[in-house]
Amino acid sequence: MFIMDGAAPHVYQRSPGSTLVTELWDTSATPASNQGSDDPTLRAFRLPPPKNGSVFRIISYPPDSERLGALRKEHASHADDGTGRAGAIDRTGARHPGFHKTNSIDYAIVLSGEIYALMDEGEVLLKQGDVLVQRGTNHAWSNRGAEAAVLAFVLIDAEPV
Repeated sequence: MFIMDGAAPHVYQRSPGSTLVTELWDTSATPASNQGSDDPTLRAFRLPPPKNGSVFRIISYPPDSERLGALRKEHASHADDGTGRAGAIDRTGARHPGFHKTNSIDYAIVLSGEIYALMDEGEVLLKQGDVLVQRGTNHAWSNRGAEAAVLAFVLIDAEPV
């Protein structure tokens, strides 16, 4: 039985010019339950996965020429709103305002476009079809191109580094 066939109903954008996040699924326990048919993403947005759980989402990153201004405005006015983002933001002189860190293992797959994965030291350009496994490190995403970069993410709760 198919439960849904259509556009994902849970799409978030903090402000114009920022990332567009489409929540597809999440789990709240490991092992996950396959019981029921309720939409587990029917909740307020949060960046990290739930404790012992996972999140599956698609994120569209606009070019940094649009996104950096939106990020700076968000950070200037951002308080902890329950999303987990405030605790994940790194404001300690990072070279990109999108630096953050979560206690998760993240599988990132580039669906379209190109994007730089930045770490505290170093960066790498990822292109369509590339995969990155991010393990609880401080990181950011920088789209230096002219078109949006679209990535699929699976975040799985993990012990802190």
